[in-house]
Amino acid sequence: NVSIIDKKKTELYQELGLQARDLRFQHVVSIATRNNRIIMRMEFLKAVITPEFLLILDYRNSSLEHWLLNELASQLAGEGQLVTYSLPFEFRAIEAILQYWISKLQGRLNSLQPQILETLEALVDPKLFSVDRSKLHILLQNGKSLSELETDVKVFKETILEILDEEEVIEELCLSKWSDPQVFEESMSGIDHAEEMELLLENYYRQAEDLLNEARELRVLIDDSESIIFINLDSHRNVMMRLNLQLTMGTFSVSLFGLIGVAFGMNLESSLEEDPRIFWLVTGIMFLGSGLIWRRLLSFLGRHLDPPLPPHVPAALKKSQPAAGRMEIKTSLKGETLGLSRSTITNQ
Repeated sequence: NVSIIDKKKTELYQELGLQARDLRFQHVVSIATRNNRIIMRMEFLKAVITPEFLLILDYRNSSLEHWLLNELASQLAGEGQLVTYSLPFEFRAIEAILQYWISKLQGRLNSLQPQILETLEALVDPKLFSVDRSKLHILLQNGKSLSELETDVKVFKETILEILDEEEVIEELCLSKWSDPQVFEESMSGIDHAEEMELLLENYYRQAEDLLNEARELRVLIDDSESIIFINLDSHRNVMMRLNLQLTMGTFSVSLFGLIGVAFGMNLESSLEEDPRIFWLVTGIMFLGSGLIWRRLLSFLGRHLDPPLPPHVPAALKKSQPAAGRMEIKTSLKGETLGLSRSTITNQ
């Protein structure tokens, strides 16, 4: 049965036998016990569990109404995915809250993953000469959200791990074992509720670990994509710098042989200007010389920018190396065999 009540916190902690600080919840993740009560804090989800009921506090301030009204009742009844229906009520309540929280974290990852993959696919494109700043802004926001998710999963996992390391805390979480005589007799007769509680917590610890691994893989993908983006930008920058250098060399070549035209264009008298073929001869020499010098400079540039070839290994050396390796192996095996035979004789 699900019921909604409005009550002051002073009246509430008096009825529950708790202190005021126990209900002064903060946005943290913790699981603690006090006075046969379990106090669970899952950031905005704040709950108190007793052997008879589950109390969710301040649910109107968060998006919990759908879960409370449509899913929680069936989970507490042992229906659906939860399989703790044969165990006391606090087991079902703890698993319902842990299941809700891990589903919440998984939903956040499922919403971030396609956005990040789509943004990275648009950014990691070798055909692009520049990077879209709007895509980078989206990737930055998604990266921050992913970092927050990783932090929340780590805190959730460490909280469960702290409980698993303390056997006394696990015993205290089994409320019915200390309040219900029948449950206590069952635990004494062989049904260990503390072991069942440990298995329940280990299950959600493994789920949190898997979720954290998925988030880490996505983080590694983002880092690798950033490296690819920087490599593409560096490659395009190198192409532009090389083109600029080639144009500079061409300008230098034309200017160098342009001195001939400058010399002939001066107001100096000689017998060459009277020949009509001298103009075409000088012009051809200028263009031919400029082209040869530019070609020479380009070949010089190519030799210094292209990566060097690996050193050539002679064929005889390649053939001799495996043979030497086989000889060393045979020698070592022979020595080991002799050593074994000697030790066997000594033992006998």
